[in-house]
Amino acid sequence: MLDHVGIQCADLAASAAFYDAVLAPLGFRQLMNYEVAIGYGADKPDFWIGRFDSGDGFRESHIAFRAADRPAVDAFFAAAVAAGAEVLHAPAVHPEYHEHYYGAFVRDPDGNNVEAVSHVPA
Repeated sequence: MLDHVGIQCADLAASAAFYDAVLAPLGFRQLMNYEVAIGYGADKPDFWIGRFDSGDGFRESHIAFRAADRPAVDAFFAAAVAAGAEVLHAPAVHPEYHEHYYGAFVRDPDGNNVEAVSHVPA
């Protein structure tokens, strides 16, 4: 239901390298780059990262990216670990959400909780 989501990043270059790596296995890539903000998506930019330039303190965001299937979640996780992400939850079924909820959770360079999730059966 969301049109797009944007977060601010302390180090835009480091965050861009992270999201370039972890979103590629999910079929997403940089579509727009304005040097102060970068938009990712498949056909249009749905997810934006921008230079931290307003507000005080840190507020963790949770972003769940849609994955086509479980191997895509696994590929996202492998890319995130290779990019140095802190692991919050390795890929697993989370029946507390629903019987086919398969997700992996990591922290991005700014401390946000980033997830890839598939809702289809194995």
